[in-house]
Amino acid sequence: MTDSSLRLDKWLWYARFFKTRSIATGACTAGRFRVSGEIVSKANHQVRPGDVLTFPQGQHIRVVKVLSLASRRGPAPEAQQLYEDLSPPSPEDRLPRGATPASPHIPARAAARDPGSGRPTKRERRSLEKLRGDT
Repeated sequence: MTDSSLRLDKWLWYARFFKTRSIATGACTAGRFRVSGEIVSKANHQVRPGDVLTFPQGQHIRVVKVLSLASRRGPAPEAQQLYEDLSPPSPEDRLPRGATPASPHIPARAAARDPGSGRPTKRERRSLEKLRGDT
């Protein structure tokens, strides 16, 4: 391995986007990452300074530019020096509730219920199915 590149999962862990390296590896192998516009499905993909990463994190789509590589997982201020956030998370960028990055076209509030409102009644369930077109 050269000093000018680093594994994608290691860099994500060093930059503190994921709590553990195994979670970062799982996210990489799920095929939800783009490195400079190219879909990546392997954790051992090499990233270099200047690469732009696009990936889902929680309810947001993150776009970050790799500024430098690290040799260890340091404190948060040190990790923030590794990247430039090209699209900081904002409420408008959130994925719809229940949507996954693989299916971003699910309506945001088509079948949403208030937390703690209990189980839907038969009438509510039928109206939700009619709204979704599941009949």
